[in-house]
Amino acid sequence: MKRMRLDRFLSNSKVGSRKEVKTLIKEGLVEVNGITANRPDSIVYPQSDVIQVDGQKIEYREFHYIMLNKPAGVITATKDKHHNTVMDVLDDKFKSLDLFPVGRLDIDTEGLLILTNDGKLTHNILSPKKLVPKIYFAIIDGVLNKNDIELFKKGIPLSENYTTLPAKLDIIGPDRAYITIYEGKFHQIKRMFEYVNKKIIYLKRIQMGNLKLDETLSPGESRELTESEIELLKSSVD
Repeated sequence: MKRMRLDRFLSNSKVGSRKEVKTLIKEGLVEVNGITANRPDSIVYPQSDVIQVDGQKIEYREFHYIMLNKPAGVITATKDKHHNTVMDVLDDKFKSLDLFPVGRLDIDTEGLLILTNDGKLTHNILSPKKLVPKIYFAIIDGVLNKNDIELFKKGIPLSENYTTLPAKLDIIGPDRAYITIYEGKFHQIKRMFEYVNKKIIYLKRIQMGNLKLDETLSPGESRELTESEIELLKSSVD
């Protein structure tokens, strides 16, 4: 049976930060199985113990799944000494959760980023063997053509030793396109367009696997995935 510290249980249940949770325990507002808790490091069993805060029962969720519309100018990391990270722009109510990004987006790239504490799902989504598609919208400095489509379809050499998997380029205007890739190499899409003598002006991820970005989220906004969206994400690797 799974066991964990009381303060971690409460912070993972979005009751508050570790500091806030310790204050609640100190004030005698936390009960475990009807007994007032007095130690943050007390061990609890989330699946069987009844835990209440100020009389309200706390339902435990092991995994959390957050959608962030990543803005440009922040890096996909949990900590950094020189730049703002996606954790800095995340809604405050999610900051007490032990989340990490699923993959990465370049600092200038906007769009869909999932943050979770589900390590198994993250591994599966990022595994090259699973061929999970990532779809981007791009505005290009240059005029796109059929030859670009064919080159993307064959795979673009990123170095002497590596060629991308076949990618899909859907041209929707002279300088606009959707790009579908199945990897996440460093600056991959930027380097792919450089190979065909074009430069990216704007790049936004709009879909990962079967999950699409909620376009009602402004850059920097985040929310929890719905149950149906979680299933969509999981079905991407089935």
